[in-house]
Amino acid sequence: MLVIIGAIAGALFGGWRAKSRGGKTADVLQYAAVHAMIFGLAGLFLTLILHRMMV
Repeated sequence: MLVIIGAIAGALFGGWRAKSRGGKTADVLQYAAVHAMIFGLAGLFLTLILHRMMV
């Protein structure tokens, strides 16, 4: 669940960041994709850490 939330939040943040820097459509899409991957991966590790602490 945290992976999906992280990916969506990362895509929104990346798109906003590229748009605020004056990026074109390709820039916005690239920033959104990369941020979604980074935030999704962070969510994955957070999920693993929380699961290991609870079990």
